[in-house]
Amino acid sequence: MDFLTLKKSNCKNCYKCIRHCPVKAIRFSGNQAHIISDECILCGQCFVVCPQNAKEITSEIEKSKVLIQSGNPVYVSIAPSFISNYLGIGINGMRTALKKLGFADVEETAIGATIVKTEYERMLREDSRDIVISSCCHSVNLLIQKYFPNLIPYIANVLSPMQAHAKDIKRRNPSAKVVFIGPCLSKKHEAWSYDGIVDAVLTYEELTEWLNDEHITLTPEMDDIEKSLARLFPTTGGILKTMTERLPNYEYLAVDGVQNCIEALKEIEKGNIHNCFIEMSACVGSCIDGPVMEKYHPSHIKSFVAVSNYAGNEDFEVEQPEVGDVKKTFVPIDKKLKSVSDSEIARILREMGKTKPEDELNCGSCGYNTCREKAIAVLQGKAEISMCLPYLKEKAESFSDCIVNNTPNGLFVLNENLEVQQINQAARKMMNIRSSSDVLGEPVVRILDPQNFVNVMETHRGIRNKRVYLAEYGKYVEQTIVYDDVYHLIICIMRDVTDEESEKIKKESISRQTVEIADKVVDKQMRIVQEIASLLGETAAETKIALTKLKESINDE
Repeated sequence: MDFLTLKKSNCKNCYKCIRHCPVKAIRFSGNQAHIISDECILCGQCFVVCPQNAKEITSEIEKSKVLIQSGNPVYVSIAPSFISNYLGIGINGMRTALKKLGFADVEETAIGATIVKTEYERMLREDSRDIVISSCCHSVNLLIQKYFPNLIPYIANVLSPMQAHAKDIKRRNPSAKVVFIGPCLSKKHEAWSYDGIVDAVLTYEELTEWLNDEHITLTPEMDDIEKSLARLFPTTGGILKTMTERLPNYEYLAVDGVQNCIEALKEIEKGNIHNCFIEMSACVGSCIDGPVMEKYHPSHIKSFVAVSNYAGNEDFEVEQPEVGDVKKTFVPIDKKLKSVSDSEIARILREMGKTKPEDELNCGSCGYNTCREKAIAVLQGKAEISMCLPYLKEKAESFSDCIVNNTPNGLFVLNENLEVQQINQAARKMMNIRSSSDVLGEPVVRILDPQNFVNVMETHRGIRNKRVYLAEYGKYVEQTIVYDDVYHLIICIMRDVTDEESEKIKKESISRQTVEIADKVVDKQMRIVQEIASLLGETAAETKIALTKLKESINDE
């Protein structure tokens, strides 16, 4: 059953969850994160660190309401960390509020913690065990069951305080149902895994939501019960603080945080630890810094002081069950991981652009500690090659450089000080620049008139396809200049149109020459016409005179 789910629409592919997951139980597919249930230890770190609140804890409010409506008395077992989540509200204040929700009664899980602590002391005293690891933290139990199965014999085969208390309530009230309320996500899985002990689990967040929906206000009400030493359980070393019997030949250690627990378990595997009782907690700071408290109560010191001041100096008065009634069995849990070969890993590394050891930066940006771990995750279907930030950066730069360096257009970039930041080969060729290093970082005035760039920077209005003559280079270019408001850069693209402009000038010259020749031809033709007309006029006059004289001569005769 999945107790931690993902709101896909909220996942922004930031990889923060995988970076903080101590066992890398998150896979990415389609740029979305997915919890791998077989590998997850339900520590809740991904829920805590997710900046988009994309992780959701399965709510059991409705399940609790159904239990109340069933007619059976429903008791609440509330974790001792409640005093740090609801500052100033003692057990009596919680009981008053929760009874309004329909619960029959409210008791402290610290009662069960006393039973567990007493069994730990008996085990160490009578069973002659080399190493004993506390069994209170279900996430630690899952860590050992999934990742260190050979160390399962070292886990104290004892119920957790939640389970011990639930069984104690049901012993006293056979028809009762039990709802546990606490700061821990993994307790939902523990209740589900061991059927018939705890009937539902609520987080403090769920409880607060339910109280708000019913408009119930918690009333500050503290108590001063001396016999309440087990209230220290949710702090680091809290179990050890309640153990009044200490064997002289035993070391008593407290380890908090999954990574620290992993290191301790590795030392046990190596055989470096003996004669030791180890209190392990998955959360740094133990339960008072549980995943459902951390977002709302970030002050560890404040929480610790609240718990410490609330705890008494003596044990709760409990009826200790028989040894067999507090026993618990742990079995290995198969993670079903695909095995991979060195050749497959090398192939994935090559696809990530890592062909030699020095290419493996092990930067951790993908969430994995090493490039090799990332390659294994890719082969196991948990990660994608594109999660590698250096790979993506190099790919993008390579693609960008390929375009920039092979475009026939000149391109260069200026900062707001009008200094050259980038220039491509085509631009260098246009302006007879031997090397990029000759102009990078230099004012643009060294190579071009800066006026157009100043205008664009001041107005943030680009210039498109403006034809400019670069007299110093004897070239005509079409300039496009734009301002990047995000990165505050000025980008100039120049297209060499010298040949076009020369052709245009040549055509204009030919046109002028053609017009001039046509004008000359017309003028000449007009002169010829005029000369012909003049000759025709003279000939006509002479003919008229001759004919007139001939006419007169004939008449005289």
